[in-house]
Amino acid sequence: MTFEVGDKVVYPNQGVGTIENISSRSFGAQFEKFYLLRLVYSSMTVMVPFSNVDTIGLRKVTRNAEITRVLAFLSSGNCHLHGDWKSRFKENSEKMLTGSLLNVAEVLKGLLLLQIEKPLSFREKKMLDRARYLLVTELAMSKNIEEVEIEDLLNKALSKSKLKFPEVTADA
Repeated sequence: MTFEVGDKVVYPNQGVGTIENISSRSFGAQFEKFYLLRLVYSSMTVMVPFSNVDTIGLRKVTRNAEITRVLAFLSSGNCHLHGDWKSRFKENSEKMLTGSLLNVAEVLKGLLLLQIEKPLSFREKKMLDRARYLLVTELAMSKNIEEVEIEDLLNKALSKSKLKFPEVTADA
């Protein structure tokens, strides 16, 4: 997949960014082209080699069809939860790294369901915060609306599953 300067893209597990520049660098006798990506919410810049775009999972910001699927899943989709903390955390971490918005929604919903049964561990709380952040920021960017409107939209979807969208925690 190729991008142009100004494109809004998603860097899996990091968030939405803008392609600010395309440049080349030499490493010995080899040249490598890079995307210079500025992450929107942290203002951090990342250089992504063209050769690693697919491996990393860099992709354009999602469109309406995927948003509809995410909202439908949050409203009525089923979650499979591992009882074993290590297995659950590993599976959730892998889902977050795929960059798929639907996978991020699965992590969010699964952790919300688990939170009803028992308190989340520190690492799972952080993952829930991260999933929340990734969903809200990408949907806000995709639909070009304020994050608070996206939070309301996600909360309405989750309420159909008798869940509540998580608040932002102080250390997020």
